[in-house]
Formats: sequence, C-alpha cells, structure tokens
Amino acid sequence: VRSQIILLHLLSLSGVGKSSLVHLLCQNQVLGNPSWTVGCSVDVRVHDYKEGTPEEKTFYIELWDVGGSVGSASSVKSTRAVFYNSVNGIILVHDLTNKKSSQNLYRWSLEALNKDSSPTGVIVSNGDYDAEQFAENPVPLLLIGTKFDQIPENKRNDVLTRTAFLSEDFNAEEINLDCTNPRYLAAGTSNAVKLSRFFDKVIEKRYFTRDPSQMVGFTDRKRFNFKSLHYD
Repeated sequence: VRSQIILLHLLSLSGVGKSSLVHLLCQNQVLGNPSWTVGCSVDVRVHDYKEGTPEEKTFYIELWDVGGSVGSASSVKSTRAVFYNSVNGIILVHDLTNKKSSQNLYRWSLEALNKDSSPTGVIVSNGDYDAEQFAENPVPLLLIGTKFDQIPENKRNDVLTRTAFLSEDFNAEEINLDCTNPRYLAAGTSNAVKLSRFFDKVIEKRYFTRDPSQMVGFTDRKRFNFKSLHYD
C-alpha cells in the first residue's frame, strides 16, 4: 500500500536554523555545515500515524524549508507564493536569542495565510492582537524555537514566558530546542510527543476530516486580517 505524502512548510527569517532543524527532524542527525537556503529545499520524514494503535499507518512527510529573504519585491513574493499551495501544515521557526525573529512570525503567517503580503520588516505595535483569527485557522501550526542552548540561565524563564504567550497567540503548541543536540527530540521526551501529536493532527485534518472546507489549500479559505499586533 502506497503511503500518502503530507506537505509541511517551515517559515521564518533567514539565520534562525531552519536547515539544521529540518535535517534533525528528518535524519535524526546534526547538520555539520548548514548553508543559506535559496528558494526552497525539501526533505522527507517518515511518520507513523497513531503509532501503537490499530489505526497505525505510515506517512511520508515532506518538509519544505522556504528561504527567509525579506523584501517587498514582486519577484521575492511570487517565488515564495509558489510554495504556499497545497500545504497541509506550517511550522513557524524562530531564534530564541533574537526577539525580532519572534516578532516577524506574525508577518510570515500573514503572508502564508493570505498569499498577498510580503514581509518587509518587524511589526511592533502597542495595540491589541486578535488571537481569535488563529483559533479559526484550519491549517495546523507548530511553533519551534531554536538556539535554546545559547540563552543564559538567568534569562531562560523570561524567554520561555515570552514564547508561551507567542504560542497562545498562534493557538499552537511550542517546542524549544538546540538543533545541534538530538537529545531534545529523543523518543519519549515532551518535545517528541508534541511533534508526533502535531504530525497526527496534520494527517487528521488532511485525510480524516468530515468537513471538505477544512481540506488543503489556501485558495478558498477566508482571509486573515490583523487589526494590530502586540508583542510585550
């Protein structure tokens, strides 16, 4: 029986470690010499849906690492837009040592969900952020923070508090790790459980949902608009 293929996108600015993360997720190995991603690179992870149950089934998950160049140029926008079609889930990746990296996730999400707005910089606002828009989002999201090992011990509580609010805004679970240490995703850890749960959710939405309007593709979905964004 041929297993289905699930398409996942990883979105963020350049330099946060997406390539290293993809390699760790798919190969369970540390990437020795990561390079800048131009356009998009793809790797595959094998996932057992509902592992250990009678409904267990193997799926191939394609992780699309979309290059994180920012800018308003139409060529940049049109290039990325190609990769937003037929996506089944999105992993938002940010650098835990760089607050601006986290702030930019709002704009990346806006671009991916609307397909009409290119990230041009950091959004900083003291207004109210309407988190209800993500509560209705049919595309599963996962938030992954990288470079956890580089956060000083005396600042980790503050950073983790900040990421907790971020995951609440996106209505998504969060994983924080060091891409140079496979133990952060070792079997049985809370991170591994969250990751497996996310993949199961993506597969559930793609193949087992009862509502056709919740199926893959951005074209026919409602548009997401941000009245204003906050980031404390």
